[in-house]
Amino acid sequence: MTYLEILQSYHLSVIQWVAIGLAVFLLGLSKAGIKGIGIVLIVILAFVFGEKASTGVLLPMLVVADIMAVIYYNRHARWSFIKKLLPWMVVGVLVGVWIGNDISETIFKRMMAVIIIVSVIIMFYTENRSSTTVPRNRFFSGTTGFLAGFATMIGNLAGPIANVYFLAMRFPKNEFIGTAAWLFFIINVFKLPFHFFVWKTVTKETLILNSALIPVVFLGFFLGAYIVKLISNVNYRRFVLIVTAIGGVVMLFR
Repeated sequence: MTYLEILQSYHLSVIQWVAIGLAVFLLGLSKAGIKGIGIVLIVILAFVFGEKASTGVLLPMLVVADIMAVIYYNRHARWSFIKKLLPWMVVGVLVGVWIGNDISETIFKRMMAVIIIVSVIIMFYTENRSSTTVPRNRFFSGTTGFLAGFATMIGNLAGPIANVYFLAMRFPKNEFIGTAAWLFFIINVFKLPFHFFVWKTVTKETLILNSALIPVVFLGFFLGAYIVKLISNVNYRRFVLIVTAIGGVVMLFR
């Protein structure tokens, strides 16, 4: 099949193409640092492709956007925190591969929604508590890492959980973005073989679809990087909370 024939084989309507384009644009914004809106794009892609299939459509574009974020925010990464979270995320991914391979689409969707809602509740709690003490214990980082790894495998949904952790650490916005950029670049590359060979959600056809959408990712990223510069640390944290909450509610009642 030719390039155009493969794209046509998806049988997407104009409205669906517009929705996908919006989702991919939001991906660029999200990876540039407009956190929280990643939930919205995941919901959009789940509507178009189905919950599980959408994870494979999205993952290669996540890796491309991660590379852009790593290049742009590299100097702000806090490697000590990446080293704490990464081993537990790897374990979470492996558990997610095993569980997610056999569950139904309905259960898959409910798991995605519950992860988002619980994460948002914790985020609101950590933001509104009177204490400004930063949790340093290994149990907190280990639990967060495991849940983030599991969530990123079953639905590319580690964002809300990682947001909880970085908000709890009281990271300024650039350190928040730079640390997340490296963490998710590493873990998303680690996930790719499982999507290729175990779940088979990344295929030649999905990669061709990705190639048609990559320019929109670039557009979203550069606009997002400009917007982030204009947002204060306080307003940035509030934005992350509100948009994540909205996306979680939409996913739960879809």
